[in-house]
Amino acid sequence: MVPQSRNTTTCLVTGAVGGIGAAVATALATIGHPVAVLDRDERVLGTGERLRAEGAASHAIVADVTDADAVLAAVDTTERHLGPIGVLVNVAGILRTGPILELSDDDWASCLAVNATGVWNTGRAVGRRMRDRGTGSIITVASNAAAVPRVGMAPYAASKAAAVMVTRCLALELAPHVRCNIVCPGSTDTAMLRSMWSDPEDDRGADRTVAGSPEQFKLGIPLGRIAAPEDIAGAVVWLAGDGSRHITMQSITVDGGATLGV
Repeated sequence: MVPQSRNTTTCLVTGAVGGIGAAVATALATIGHPVAVLDRDERVLGTGERLRAEGAASHAIVADVTDADAVLAAVDTTERHLGPIGVLVNVAGILRTGPILELSDDDWASCLAVNATGVWNTGRAVGRRMRDRGTGSIITVASNAAAVPRVGMAPYAASKAAAVMVTRCLALELAPHVRCNIVCPGSTDTAMLRSMWSDPEDDRGADRTVAGSPEQFKLGIPLGRIAAPEDIAGAVVWLAGDGSRHITMQSITVDGGATLGV
């Protein structure tokens, strides 16, 4: 990959070890952005190495978004290596599934810590600097489950709904110079989605996802396919750029119609 053009705006992408996060980082790097990739999984170092090998300016950071001090340090490191952060993309997330009556307190707390408090921590750390510089774009990758109830996904859905509202409130407080928006994916071909299948290696799980599950009150996908991570990345890149300069506090759902436009 050789960057198509040279953008000077530095981007920080959390949850970038794989899946949507890695796809977002790659898409931003492809159009020339310097990209810092962050994850608590040390394999994110490999993501950074790959981007650099493909011609991008990239820096990888092992850090946990639930740790406010670690996030502050990561922001300092990013700006020291790549320059002022102009785009923040919150992708880091975890999933805990099961009935509410059977899940543990830790399942609930963990989802809130990563999916919601993580957005709080990064938004505050980067948002202060964007406010002082008078420019920036923040995009949170949430989920269509933030707006539609899901059987067996209460901690995940609730934490993603919280992430949506934190992002919208941040947008209001940082206006007029910093924009904050949300991308809400539906079923996307990632390790997280496959962990919900009886056999993560069996691609027929995608067919069952597309067909839907009436017993779980879950519709199928009208477009007839699950998303690729790159489909989500495309929406993120657009929200990060000048083409969406008059859009803030908005949520774009990328789910093939699974939630019927809700």
